[in-house]
Amino acid sequence: MFRPFLLLALVALSGCPKQPAEREDPNVVATVNGEVITRGDFERLLSREAQAMEGLGPRSPEQIEPYKQTLLDTLVERALLLQAASAAGVTVTPEEVDRRVLALSSEYPAGTFDEALEQSQTTRAALTRSTREQLALEKLLSQEVFSRVAVTEEQLRRFFEEHAAEFEEPEQVHALQLVVRGLDDARRIQQQLWQGKKFGDLARRYSLSPDAKVGGDLGYFARGQMPAAFDEVVFKLSPGGTSDVVSTEYGFHLFRVVDKKPARKQELTEVRAAIEAKLVGQLRAEAQKAYVQALRAKAQVKVNQSVLQQVTGRPTVGQSHEPP
Repeated sequence: MFRPFLLLALVALSGCPKQPAEREDPNVVATVNGEVITRGDFERLLSREAQAMEGLGPRSPEQIEPYKQTLLDTLVERALLLQAASAAGVTVTPEEVDRRVLALSSEYPAGTFDEALEQSQTTRAALTRSTREQLALEKLLSQEVFSRVAVTEEQLRRFFEEHAAEFEEPEQVHALQLVVRGLDDARRIQQQLWQGKKFGDLARRYSLSPDAKVGGDLGYFARGQMPAAFDEVVFKLSPGGTSDVVSTEYGFHLFRVVDKKPARKQELTEVRAAIEAKLVGQLRAEAQKAYVQALRAKAQVKVNQSVLQQVTGRPTVGQSHEPP
């Protein structure tokens, strides 16, 4: 699978013309069926990946070394899949590209997408090329690989039985809370509850907690999801019960339990969709790996090891950022 943080970085390779590689060319890291992966592109992408992985500046040669083979495998896989997409006649329309770019830009705050492109040293044209290629890869995998993946009933049931602990639901309580600063305020509100006033109405009027706007409703929660002082009180109350005043670091509280759910094991019918989605994801990853391995077994992939060893992940001064 391609890692998301490589998406913009891989733009740098989009649109580079295929060119024959010279033997032991010091500017070539590898060729894939004659298509060149240049040292300049590899250096640039390795530098960006290392920074994304480490969250820091350029790494030393020793720190860069573990990423080299991973990046090379990613680029070889990408080239093989693009070649397969071309051979299969996969097409991508300009409208599909525009929609994907628009969706990508919408994930950024208004006015910051172009800035992000600039920081990644990417032009709109290069992004368009890269997006077109990514869509071609997705279509290829959908047609040639994922369409053959299906989860059987036996696989669903086996997963459910082998991961039984994952489907155990702990005891849960549905509670309301009301919190004020002073003990006297809490006592006065408690008296109003005794007089029949509605808990939710009082919470909306007096509570200092953000949940006051929904009547103090905390929803359902299990032990450990709320402060320990909350659990100590609410799990001892019966549905409809109201606590005495409780002092915590947040103030003085009153709680009311609305409902309780006992611990139970979920039924297969409840979790079937989630299990199926998980298994489909695993099977697709395995199928994609096998598909790429088959492509590579038939391909001519040549790695210039002497050049690869010299790669530092630090682009040379004056090295261009855009493909030719």
